[in-house]
Amino acid sequence: MYPPPMAKSLELPVIDLSSSNSNSISIANSIRKACTEYGFFYLINHGVEEQLLQNVFVESRKFFSLPLEEKMKLSRKEDVGFSPIYAENLDPSTTSKGDLKETFHIGPLEGYGSHVNQWPSIERLPSWRFVMEEYYQKVLSVGKRLSSLIAMALNLEDDFFEKVGALDKPYGFLRLLHYPGKMEATEEVVYGASAHSDYGMITLLATDSVPGLQVCREKVKQPQIWEDVKHVKGAFIINLGDMMERWTNCLFRSTLHRVMPTGKERYSMAFFLDPNPDCMVECLKSCCNDSSPPRFPPIRSGDYLRARINAAYYSL
Repeated sequence: MYPPPMAKSLELPVIDLSSSNSNSISIANSIRKACTEYGFFYLINHGVEEQLLQNVFVESRKFFSLPLEEKMKLSRKEDVGFSPIYAENLDPSTTSKGDLKETFHIGPLEGYGSHVNQWPSIERLPSWRFVMEEYYQKVLSVGKRLSSLIAMALNLEDDFFEKVGALDKPYGFLRLLHYPGKMEATEEVVYGASAHSDYGMITLLATDSVPGLQVCREKVKQPQIWEDVKHVKGAFIINLGDMMERWTNCLFRSTLHRVMPTGKERYSMAFFLDPNPDCMVECLKSCCNDSSPPRFPPIRSGDYLRARINAAYYSL
Protein backbone atom coordinates (compact mmCIF):
# COMPACT_ATOMS: atom_id res chain seq x y z
CA MET A 1 0.00 0.00 0.00
CA TYR A 2 1.31 3.43 -0.90
CA PRO A 3 0.80 6.39 1.46
CA PRO A 4 -1.06 9.47 0.23
CA PRO A 5 1.22 11.91 -1.63
CA MET A 6 2.73 14.76 0.33
CA ALA A 7 1.60 18.20 -0.77
CA LYS A 8 4.33 20.27 0.81
CA SER A 9 7.96 20.43 -0.29
CA LEU A 10 10.63 21.64 2.10
CA GLU A 11 12.79 24.55 0.98
CA LEU A 12 16.18 23.59 2.32
CA PRO A 13 19.14 26.01 2.60
CA VAL A 14 21.74 25.90 -0.18
CA ILE A 15 25.43 26.05 0.77
CA ASP A 16 27.86 26.95 -2.02
CA LEU A 17 31.21 25.33 -1.28
CA SER A 18 33.00 27.21 -4.06
CA SER A 19 33.19 30.36 -1.96
CA SER A 20 34.41 28.64 1.23
CA ASN A 21 38.08 29.53 0.69
CA SER A 22 37.48 33.26 0.35
CA ASN A 23 34.46 33.57 2.62
CA SER A 24 34.72 30.71 5.10
CA ILE A 25 33.29 32.62 8.08
CA SER A 26 30.14 33.57 6.17
CA ILE A 27 29.74 29.99 4.91
CA ALA A 28 30.23 28.63 8.43
CA ASN A 29 27.51 30.98 9.70
CA SER A 30 25.13 29.76 6.99
CA ILE A 31 25.93 26.15 7.90
CA ARG A 32 25.25 26.88 11.58
CA LYS A 33 21.81 28.26 10.72
CA ALA A 34 21.04 25.25 8.50
CA CYS A 35 22.20 22.77 11.16
CA THR A 36 20.20 24.36 13.98
CA GLU A 37 17.01 24.88 11.99
CA TYR A 38 16.92 21.84 9.69
CA GLY A 39 19.81 19.41 10.10
CA PHE A 40 19.59 19.14 6.29
CA PHE A 41 20.90 21.32 3.48
CA TYR A 42 22.00 21.20 -0.14
CA LEU A 43 25.69 21.43 -0.98
CA ILE A 44 26.54 22.79 -4.43
CA ASN A 45 29.83 23.40 -6.26
CA HIS A 46 31.38 20.70 -4.09
CA GLY A 47 34.01 19.65 -6.62
CA VAL A 48 32.73 16.16 -7.51
CA GLU A 49 32.31 16.20 -11.28
CA GLU A 50 28.86 15.61 -12.73
CA GLN A 51 30.30 12.96 -15.06
CA LEU A 52 31.69 11.00 -12.11
CA LEU A 53 28.33 11.14 -10.35
CA GLN A 54 26.63 9.82 -13.47
CA ASN A 55 29.25 7.08 -13.82
CA VAL A 56 28.53 5.89 -10.30
CA PHE A 57 24.80 5.76 -11.01
CA VAL A 58 25.46 3.79 -14.20
CA GLU A 59 27.69 1.28 -12.42
CA SER A 60 25.25 1.00 -9.51
CA ARG A 61 22.41 0.17 -11.91
CA LYS A 62 24.58 -2.46 -13.58
CA PHE A 63 25.21 -4.20 -10.28
CA PHE A 64 21.63 -4.13 -9.02
CA SER A 65 20.44 -5.43 -12.41
CA LEU A 66 22.39 -8.66 -11.89
CA PRO A 67 20.47 -11.83 -10.97
CA LEU A 68 19.92 -12.16 -7.23
CA GLU A 69 22.10 -15.26 -7.01
CA GLU A 70 25.00 -13.29 -8.49
CA LYS A 71 24.54 -10.45 -6.02
CA MET A 72 24.28 -12.85 -3.09
CA LYS A 73 27.81 -14.08 -3.86
CA LEU A 74 28.87 -10.70 -2.43
CA SER A 75 26.54 -10.97 0.55
CA ARG A 76 27.17 -8.56 3.42
CA LYS A 77 30.01 -9.56 5.74
CA GLU A 78 31.45 -7.31 8.46
CA ASP A 79 29.30 -4.41 7.23
CA VAL A 80 30.49 -4.50 3.60
CA GLY A 81 28.85 -6.06 0.56
CA PHE A 82 25.31 -6.71 -0.66
CA SER A 83 22.06 -6.83 1.32
CA PRO A 84 18.83 -7.92 -0.40
CA ILE A 85 15.36 -6.43 -0.12
CA TYR A 86 13.86 -6.58 3.40
CA ALA A 87 17.26 -7.36 5.02
CA GLU A 88 17.23 -4.11 6.98
CA ASN A 89 14.61 -2.31 9.02
CA LEU A 90 15.67 1.20 9.99
CA ASP A 91 12.66 1.58 12.30
CA PRO A 92 12.36 -1.64 14.32
CA SER A 93 9.26 -0.26 16.06
CA THR A 94 7.23 -0.73 12.87
CA THR A 95 5.48 -3.98 12.04
CA SER A 96 7.08 -3.94 8.61
CA LYS A 97 8.96 -7.06 7.53
CA GLY A 98 11.80 -4.80 6.44
CA ASP A 99 12.61 -1.93 4.11
CA LEU A 100 11.87 -2.19 0.39
CA LYS A 101 15.40 -1.61 -0.82
CA GLU A 102 18.61 -3.43 -1.62
CA THR A 103 22.01 -2.04 -0.75
CA PHE A 104 25.73 -2.43 -1.31
CA HIS A 105 28.28 -1.12 1.18
CA ILE A 106 31.88 -0.13 0.47
CA GLY A 107 34.03 0.60 3.50
CA PRO A 108 37.40 2.32 3.96
CA LEU A 109 39.55 1.59 0.93
CA GLU A 110 42.69 0.89 2.94
CA GLY A 111 40.86 -1.67 5.08
CA TYR A 112 39.86 -1.24 8.69
CA GLY A 113 40.27 -4.14 11.07
CA SER A 114 38.11 -7.01 9.85
CA HIS A 115 36.45 -4.92 7.13
CA VAL A 116 37.61 -6.14 3.74
CA ASN A 117 35.70 -4.76 0.78
CA GLN A 118 34.00 -7.12 -1.64
CA TRP A 119 34.04 -6.31 -5.34
CA PRO A 120 32.13 -7.67 -8.36
CA SER A 121 34.32 -9.62 -10.76
CA ILE A 122 36.22 -7.65 -13.40
CA GLU A 123 34.81 -10.00 -16.02
CA ARG A 124 31.25 -9.14 -15.02
CA LEU A 125 31.67 -5.42 -14.27
CA PRO A 126 35.09 -4.26 -15.54
CA SER A 127 34.83 -0.57 -14.54
CA TRP A 128 32.93 -1.00 -11.30
CA ARG A 129 35.69 -0.99 -8.69
CA PHE A 130 37.66 1.82 -10.37
CA VAL A 131 34.61 4.11 -10.51
CA MET A 132 33.56 3.37 -6.93
CA GLU A 133 37.04 3.95 -5.52
CA GLU A 134 37.38 7.24 -7.39
CA TYR A 135 34.01 8.42 -6.12
CA TYR A 136 34.75 7.27 -2.57
CA GLN A 137 37.97 9.28 -2.46
CA LYS A 138 36.35 12.40 -3.93
CA VAL A 139 33.35 12.41 -1.61
CA LEU A 140 35.56 11.67 1.42
CA SER A 141 37.58 14.78 0.54
CA VAL A 142 34.36 16.83 0.33
CA GLY A 143 33.21 15.47 3.67
CA LYS A 144 36.47 16.42 5.39
CA ARG A 145 36.28 19.91 3.92
CA LEU A 146 32.70 20.21 5.12
CA SER A 147 33.66 19.00 8.61
CA SER A 148 36.11 21.91 8.89
CA LEU A 149 33.32 24.36 8.13
CA ILE A 150 31.02 22.64 10.62
CA ALA A 151 33.76 22.99 13.26
CA MET A 152 33.95 26.70 12.47
CA ALA A 153 30.14 26.87 12.68
CA LEU A 154 30.53 25.64 16.27
CA ASN A 155 33.12 28.37 16.97
CA LEU A 156 35.90 25.76 17.03
CA GLU A 157 39.21 25.62 15.16
CA ASP A 158 38.74 24.31 11.64
CA ASP A 159 40.86 21.21 12.38
CA PHE A 160 39.01 20.38 15.60
CA PHE A 161 37.66 17.02 14.41
CA GLU A 162 41.13 16.01 13.30
CA LYS A 163 42.62 16.98 16.66
CA VAL A 164 40.11 15.00 18.74
CA GLY A 165 40.80 11.87 16.72
CA ALA A 166 37.54 11.77 14.80
CA LEU A 167 38.91 12.21 11.29
CA ASP A 168 42.56 11.20 11.63
CA LYS A 169 41.39 7.83 10.31
CA PRO A 170 37.73 8.35 9.41
CA TYR A 171 35.26 5.51 9.22
CA GLY A 172 33.68 6.26 5.85
CA PHE A 173 31.11 4.01 4.18
CA LEU A 174 29.61 4.38 0.72
CA ARG A 175 26.12 2.92 0.58
CA LEU A 176 24.61 2.29 -2.85
CA LEU A 177 20.82 2.03 -2.71
CA HIS A 178 18.23 0.64 -5.11
CA TYR A 179 14.53 1.02 -4.45
CA PRO A 180 12.51 -1.20 -6.82
CA GLY A 181 9.51 0.31 -8.59
CA LYS A 182 7.28 -2.72 -8.25
CA MET A 183 6.07 -3.99 -4.90
CA GLU A 184 3.89 -6.79 -3.59
CA ALA A 185 0.26 -6.09 -2.79
CA THR A 186 -0.10 -5.61 0.97
CA GLU A 187 -2.37 -3.92 3.47
CA GLU A 188 0.65 -2.69 5.41
CA VAL A 189 2.34 0.62 4.68
CA VAL A 190 5.62 -0.20 2.96
CA TYR A 191 8.70 1.97 3.38
CA GLY A 192 11.63 2.21 1.02
CA ALA A 193 13.57 3.30 4.10
CA SER A 194 11.59 3.50 7.31
CA ALA A 195 11.84 6.54 9.57
CA HIS A 196 15.26 7.01 11.13
CA SER A 197 18.01 9.46 11.90
CA ASP A 198 21.49 8.63 10.66
CA TYR A 199 23.83 7.21 13.23
CA GLY A 200 27.14 8.95 12.69
CA MET A 201 28.60 12.35 11.93
CA ILE A 202 27.79 13.65 8.42
CA THR A 203 25.94 12.06 5.49
CA LEU A 204 26.46 13.19 1.89
CA LEU A 205 23.64 11.90 -0.31
CA ALA A 206 23.41 11.92 -4.11
CA THR A 207 20.02 11.07 -5.63
CA ASP A 208 18.52 10.53 -9.03
CA SER A 209 15.50 12.64 -9.99
CA VAL A 210 12.92 10.20 -8.60
CA PRO A 211 11.17 11.60 -5.48
CA GLY A 212 10.58 9.76 -2.23
CA LEU A 213 12.86 11.34 0.39
CA GLN A 214 10.97 13.03 3.22
CA VAL A 215 12.01 14.67 6.47
CA CYS A 216 10.28 15.30 9.79
CA ARG A 217 11.82 18.35 11.42
CA GLU A 218 10.19 17.82 14.84
CA LYS A 219 10.93 14.19 15.63
CA VAL A 220 9.49 14.20 19.17
CA LYS A 221 6.19 15.88 18.31
CA GLN A 222 3.01 14.04 17.41
CA PRO A 223 1.50 13.83 14.93
CA GLN A 224 4.61 13.79 12.80
CA ILE A 225 4.65 16.21 9.85
CA TRP A 226 6.56 14.92 6.82
CA GLU A 227 7.85 17.15 4.04
CA ASP A 228 9.26 16.19 0.65
CA VAL A 229 12.89 16.93 -0.19
CA LYS A 230 13.25 17.98 -3.82
CA HIS A 231 16.02 16.77 -6.08
CA VAL A 232 18.55 19.46 -7.04
CA LYS A 233 20.67 18.39 -9.99
CA GLY A 234 24.33 18.01 -9.11
CA ALA A 235 23.85 18.86 -5.43
CA PHE A 236 24.59 16.70 -2.43
CA ILE A 237 21.88 16.53 0.20
CA ILE A 238 23.70 16.86 3.52
CA ASN A 239 22.30 15.75 6.84
CA LEU A 240 23.79 15.34 10.28
CA GLY A 241 23.88 12.11 12.25
CA ASP A 242 23.19 11.33 15.88
CA MET A 243 26.83 11.59 16.92
CA MET A 244 26.92 15.21 15.77
CA GLU A 245 23.78 15.79 17.81
CA ARG A 246 25.47 14.23 20.85
CA TRP A 247 28.60 16.34 20.37
CA THR A 248 26.53 19.54 20.20
CA ASN A 249 24.04 18.67 22.98
CA CYS A 250 21.20 18.81 20.42
CA LEU A 251 22.18 22.29 19.18
CA PHE A 252 22.72 20.77 15.73
CA ARG A 253 19.90 18.54 14.58
CA SER A 254 19.96 14.90 13.65
CA THR A 255 16.76 14.94 11.64
CA LEU A 256 14.27 12.12 11.18
CA HIS A 257 13.86 11.08 7.54
CA ARG A 258 12.48 8.27 5.40
CA VAL A 259 12.03 7.17 1.80
CA MET A 260 8.54 6.37 0.56
CA PRO A 261 7.86 4.18 -2.49
CA THR A 262 6.38 6.07 -5.43
CA GLY A 263 5.93 3.21 -7.88
CA LYS A 264 9.09 4.28 -9.71
CA GLU A 265 12.51 2.68 -9.51
CA ARG A 266 14.92 4.87 -7.53
CA TYR A 267 18.69 4.96 -7.00
CA SER A 268 20.79 6.93 -4.55
CA MET A 269 24.27 6.93 -3.01
CA ALA A 270 24.85 7.84 0.62
CA PHE A 271 28.33 8.47 1.98
CA PHE A 272 28.55 8.25 5.75
CA LEU A 273 31.51 10.18 7.15
CA ASP A 274 31.79 8.75 10.65
CA PRO A 275 34.49 9.17 13.30
CA ASN A 276 37.36 6.83 13.96
CA PRO A 277 35.75 4.01 16.01
CA ASP A 278 38.11 4.77 18.92
CA CYS A 279 37.05 8.42 19.09
CA MET A 280 35.18 9.39 22.27
CA VAL A 281 32.10 11.45 21.46
CA GLU A 282 31.18 13.74 24.33
CA CYS A 283 29.41 17.06 24.69
CA LEU A 284 31.42 20.04 23.52
CA LYS A 285 32.16 22.51 26.32
CA SER A 286 30.72 25.31 24.21
CA CYS A 287 27.40 23.46 23.94
CA CYS A 288 26.60 22.97 27.61
CA ASN A 289 26.41 25.02 30.81
CA ASP A 290 24.77 24.92 34.25
CA SER A 291 21.32 25.51 32.80
CA SER A 292 21.90 23.13 29.88
CA PRO A 293 23.96 20.17 31.14
CA PRO A 294 25.09 17.38 28.79
CA ARG A 295 22.14 15.25 27.68
CA PHE A 296 24.23 12.24 26.67
CA PRO A 297 27.10 10.43 28.41
CA PRO A 298 30.43 10.10 26.57
CA ILE A 299 30.54 7.09 24.28
CA ARG A 300 33.07 5.43 22.01
CA SER A 301 32.07 6.03 18.42
CA GLY A 302 32.53 2.40 17.35
CA ASP A 303 30.38 1.09 20.20
CA TYR A 304 27.56 3.46 19.36
CA LEU A 305 27.64 2.62 15.65
CA ARG A 306 27.74 -1.12 16.30
CA ALA A 307 24.66 -1.00 18.54
CA ARG A 308 22.68 1.00 15.99
CA ILE A 309 23.70 -1.14 12.99
CA ASN A 310 22.90 -4.37 14.86
CA ALA A 311 19.46 -3.04 15.77
CA ALA A 312 18.68 -2.35 12.10
CA TYR A 313 19.82 -5.71 10.77
CA TYR A 314 19.16 -8.17 13.57
CA SER A 315 15.82 -7.01 14.94
CA LEU A 316 13.78 -8.49 12.08
